[in-house]
Amino acid sequence: MTPQQRANWVRSMGARQDWWALQSEPIVEPEWEIIDTHCHFWIEKDIPDPADTKATLRTSRYMPDNFLRDVGGHKLTAFIYIECGSGYYADGPLHLRPIGEIEFAMELSRQLNGGENIPKLGAISAFADLTSPELYTLLNAYVEKGGNMVKSIRHSGARMEDPSARLLAGAAPSDLYLDPTFRRGVASLGERGLHFEAFQFHFQLPQLAGLIKSAPDTTFIVNHLGAPVGYGRGPDADAHVLAEWAAGVEAVAKFPNVVMKLGGMASPVTEYDAALRDIPPSASDFVAERGAFFHHAIGAFGPERCLFESNFPVDSVSISYVSLWNAYKMMASEYRETDRQALLSGTARKIYDIELQPLSEVEPNDK
Repeated sequence: MTPQQRANWVRSMGARQDWWALQSEPIVEPEWEIIDTHCHFWIEKDIPDPADTKATLRTSRYMPDNFLRDVGGHKLTAFIYIECGSGYYADGPLHLRPIGEIEFAMELSRQLNGGENIPKLGAISAFADLTSPELYTLLNAYVEKGGNMVKSIRHSGARMEDPSARLLAGAAPSDLYLDPTFRRGVASLGERGLHFEAFQFHFQLPQLAGLIKSAPDTTFIVNHLGAPVGYGRGPDADAHVLAEWAAGVEAVAKFPNVVMKLGGMASPVTEYDAALRDIPPSASDFVAERGAFFHHAIGAFGPERCLFESNFPVDSVSISYVSLWNAYKMMASEYRETDRQALLSGTARKIYDIELQPLSEVEPNDK
């Protein structure tokens, strides 16, 4: 994508209300509980451009009021905050600056703690440099600031060699998952009862399989269906991507300590073209165009090891929240009731140990 396209996509994340309104549809099964396992929040700010170290990208504002607007009438009971660089301390030791994001997420939780039908913060996935000698210092600080809300750590391994193909990610060091220090860091998470959020592209799944094998006591939560990219270039290319992705998914599914997040398939980085259309895709459109990835992953892992995610506001450039979760419900409805419940909320509740307790019971224990 061009620099201008990248800037436009980032700026429009969470800010396409007029476009979404062109595809209005009723909520599918409004009484079905859902838990959204992948949400980002940020103030309007400049962020580093992963394609150009000398450039920045300007985001839109995406905060609790924007999120609640987008959720619409879906019965969302909880969401997982996923690290995205928000709230970092502006100064102090570099390895401790991410602590500010825990405070940022906890403040969001307090802002949303206003009623019975308002979704609650279910857990926080924080960033930590798993190669840092100060790793344990940072993890201990997370406990002090977030109590038991920090359930997982995400240190992205997503790497695209072509900078022009990157959107918000893709600039991780080459072969990070092969780094012995990184592997020790991942293994140490399991020793502390923390999960590892694995974000990489589909052609990196073989390296992820090696990383999983090296840390059998750590639970891996694979983000964005393993992030297949390059699907939409014609039948021959699509067949190749689907086959390569499927082989990678099946390889990681063999490990019992891995679960799969179902989502991230509306992001422009996957080369889904819906963001360029005059009218947004409906739920039925999305299922027809992207459903094969979801069903294959569910078949490989089983519903009890799969959990849906919105990846909002990133995926919002291509589809509304209402339509996206309608699509998820349509796909989930093809399975028996217990499996459908697992896909929409049950697996998330189990993996992130979500109790939906009042906020007063999850105050940070930094006294």
